Amino acid sequence: MLLKLSLRYLRPYMRSVYAVIVLQVLQTMAALALPTLNADIIDRGVVQADIPFIWNTGAVMLAISAVQVGCAVGAAYLGARTAMSVGRDIRRDVFGTVQGFGTIELTRFGPPSLITRSTNDVQQIQVVLMITFTIMVQVPIMLFGGVFMAMRQDAQLAWLLVAIVPVLALVVGLAMLRMGPLFKLMQARIDAINTVLREQLAGVSVIRAFVRQDAERTRFERVNRDLFDTSLRVGLWMAFLFPAVQVIVFSAQVGVIWFGGLRIDSGGMEVGSLIAFINYLMQIFMSVMMATMMFMIVPRGEVSADRVQEVLGAEVAIASPAVPAPLPDDPLVFAFRSVTFRYPGAEHDVLTDISLTLTPGTTTAVVGSTGAGKTTLVNLLPRLIDPTGGALEAGGTPLRDLDLGDLRRRIALVPQRTFLFSGTIASNLRLGRPDATEDEMWAALDAAQASEFVRRLPDGLGAPVEQGGRNFSGGQRQRLTIARALIRKADLTVFDDSFSALDYSTDLRLRSALRTVLAGRAVLIVAQRVATIRGADSIVVLDDGRVAAIGTHAELMEGCQTYREIVLSQLSAEEAA
Repeated sequence: MLLKLSLRYLRPYMRSVYAVIVLQVLQTMAALALPTLNADIIDRGVVQADIPFIWNTGAVMLAISAVQVGCAVGAAYLGARTAMSVGRDIRRDVFGTVQGFGTIELTRFGPPSLITRSTNDVQQIQVVLMITFTIMVQVPIMLFGGVFMAMRQDAQLAWLLVAIVPVLALVVGLAMLRMGPLFKLMQARIDAINTVLREQLAGVSVIRAFVRQDAERTRFERVNRDLFDTSLRVGLWMAFLFPAVQVIVFSAQVGVIWFGGLRIDSGGMEVGSLIAFINYLMQIFMSVMMATMMFMIVPRGEVSADRVQEVLGAEVAIASPAVPAPLPDDPLVFAFRSVTFRYPGAEHDVLTDISLTLTPGTTTAVVGSTGAGKTTLVNLLPRLIDPTGGALEAGGTPLRDLDLGDLRRRIALVPQRTFLFSGTIASNLRLGRPDATEDEMWAALDAAQASEFVRRLPDGLGAPVEQGGRNFSGGQRQRLTIARALIRKADLTVFDDSFSALDYSTDLRLRSALRTVLAGRAVLIVAQRVATIRGADSIVVLDDGRVAAIGTHAELMEGCQTYREIVLSQLSAEEAA
């Protein structure tokens, strides 16, 4: 998978790849030529006291060295730039793919694993490519070229090279066989430690409130120890591999010097040839060491490539059709047609046989006990999830036949969990509509009852927003989130328990403003607070995932026992009347 993934992303950079290969070939050929020239200086220059030959050959060696250095610098630059470009492109595609994930895919991978895959795993692929461009291209040329040049110096000593190759292959192969599974386990344990860290950082207030610091510290130490143990085992194999290769190669070098000395003594070999042979042996040794380094890096890169490809190749359950149906320009009517939904692996349906129509100009409220399926119903409208039975329609067209972007642009959602992005108040509001003017933003803030505190900020709309909006209170975040939805001017505006952090007076003013701002558009409100929904045109009572009743507040107080119990748990009989 590493090779397949790399080739796919290297296609736009093949000119740079070819240039790297050419430069590395020239660099390696220059390195292979130097020992022979050095042998000539010793045998024909020093021994025969030929000073002009020494100067001339030395000048040639200097020129070749300059070419070698230039090629090495050029190859390193182009190789690094290409590897980083590929990493950038992979991260871009992983990010784009994750943006299309629905609830099912996000649950399958998990946020911590997706973060690891788009950062650490992509980095491993980058490292493999960079090492390949800067080192691996040299290895076969230097290895086989070194053997050939060494045999040219003395064929009888070359049998030592033949002897060490099987031993080196055995040692390196054994290490790679053991380290491959360890690298896969290491990436999984990095996922685990990211999961624990993310949960502890997100839930720090809960941990402190329940005095669970010691328990969480123990939990972190456990996953940290697992990662340490795996990393230690990988490190031990790496620590074994390099000395083992060095012992084998240096033993061969001792043998070359021993037998080479005997051949020099017998007159079968010259001193310069022996020195050149040793230099070629060291080049062969370096090529083996570089190959060993690659063998240590490639298995981890292969594991990372598999993990990245799992994300890139994931089949997204919710996607736009190949030929989407057009949507009318008029405000849409959204309808549930006997909709049923069950989460994957669940034993029971969350929603069963839901039929409901959301008409422009009307406000529909949904109320029910915790776990009745209210948020699930909301998530079906923008196709964050798809029903397992029945169908949803917009403008008379099934949602599955519509382009996701076109559909979601016609819906404004205020989620149950408020979230603001780092930036400014203006940048957060423009998430609702990028072309919104300042006047439109202030109008939305006025309607959301947020303009008063925004005007008090030194920078107004340009006031900074920290990640998650943590520099604002819960009520301020909620009002800014509502303003972000109002500025969209969508056909359907959905409030998923979006008024819980507001006091009653702010809630009343906000609902009064919504009647004006959202006039002529469909509104769906999910709320626990009866005072928020009692004025709705239609109230849907959910009970265990089923529609228990639909009607106005007065009708439900008379005819629906479930609704009456909910109301009387919050209001007195006189207030509820």
